[in-house]
Amino acid sequence: SGFDSDNSSGDFSEANHKVPEMLDLDPHQSNRTGKHNGETEIQENGIKRHRTSLPAPMFSRSDFSVWSILKKCIGLELSKITMPIVFNEPLSFLQRITEYMEHIYLINRACSHADPLERMQAVAAFAVSAVASQWERTGKPFNPLLGETYELTREDLGFRFISEQVSHHPPISAFYSEGLNKDFIFHGSIYPKLKFWGKSIEAEPRGTITLELLKHNEAYTWTNPTCCVHNVIIGKLWLEQYGVVEIVNHSTGDKCVLNFKPCGLFGKELHRVEGYIQDKHKKKLCVIYGKWTECLWCTDPTTYETYKKSEKRGSEQKKKSNEDIKSENDEADEMPEVQDTVQFIPGSKLLWRINCRPPNSSQMYNFTSFAVSLNELEAGMEAILAPTDCRLRPDIRNMENGNMDVASKEKERLEEKQRAARKERAKDEVEWHTRWFHQGTNPYTGTPDWLYSGGYFDRDFSDCPDIY
Repeated sequence: SGFDSDNSSGDFSEANHKVPEMLDLDPHQSNRTGKHNGETEIQENGIKRHRTSLPAPMFSRSDFSVWSILKKCIGLELSKITMPIVFNEPLSFLQRITEYMEHIYLINRACSHADPLERMQAVAAFAVSAVASQWERTGKPFNPLLGETYELTREDLGFRFISEQVSHHPPISAFYSEGLNKDFIFHGSIYPKLKFWGKSIEAEPRGTITLELLKHNEAYTWTNPTCCVHNVIIGKLWLEQYGVVEIVNHSTGDKCVLNFKPCGLFGKELHRVEGYIQDKHKKKLCVIYGKWTECLWCTDPTTYETYKKSEKRGSEQKKKSNEDIKSENDEADEMPEVQDTVQFIPGSKLLWRINCRPPNSSQMYNFTSFAVSLNELEAGMEAILAPTDCRLRPDIRNMENGNMDVASKEKERLEEKQRAARKERAKDEVEWHTRWFHQGTNPYTGTPDWLYSGGYFDRDFSDCPDIY
């Protein structure tokens, strides 16, 4: 998240820039010929059926160059760069965070297991699944306005979720979710630090993520891996995740260490995740392997080491023949063409597999089915939502509906309104007060964190700020 800002850089005007033509979308898949927002279908079993496509297809980005914007901003903090709306996707970063909950069945699985090792395996799978929705999602979410919120209640999935943008500089998003059966609490705050490396943009994760399994009186904490978008100047955009993620069970002392591997010269390690679970005495209990874009498996350490030694002997000759070869496309930062998938080790147990995306996903910003439903505004919802909810944000709503020129103008208006409000507070020496979260200390790590203050679902929104 991090390009939109209330600080203008350069003389680029989104509202006056030409918007490219729409991509074609199968009319049989489009909401334009079927249900409209608010006409949520009810299935025979009484469960609401959420929409399966967006009201309008995405716009082509081929006529735009990220470099034409970034070259004016060399040396500036990336969070202060205003990007054309065509590089966005019609979701706020607060809604993007909510996509952690797409694989909530893994939390339910962890709650149901009596064995702490199996609980850790399920939690590890959940941590990996949380970044899986980013695969091929090169559009950036809208930066939330200060005080913006998002709520989601999914009775069919058994949770409710609330998030708030608690700081603008630096941008910090806080969230809190709980099981409707009072079986878990999931909360945290995220404030990625962005770096521009010339050919790529790197988002280094900051903030702690905490999962509490109430039935087992257990708490797990971790941070996300680093996310990097390549070819921001020229070529096809592609994304990778890398870095070490440590998941700690603060009740048992068990730890899961997951290594999200960088792709490497020949792309052999692209998307790969490899790690292990150890007990409080640092004894390895199992090995985890797979890809964050595909699936995750686990096996016992002895079986894994035996397999790796056998694989190493078989690949030594191939490695020698490739030692003197260097890809000519390396300078262009091209995405390696990797043909193999996860190599299954006999005896392994499947922990998680990625959900299939809708058939028209490529024309809907590569959204998952879960993501497609996040900005849906159902009939009667406006009356009960907080006035700061993302669904009511006009620039995102217009972009989703295909009104790009209006969306650009609305985005500029909202940013100007945010600037004016900040200047007014500074003039009157009034501090901004968050509504649903407060600064505190994470009870398990002892580090600074944003904690849920409670009360959101009482629906007293009388003192919410006017941000739209």
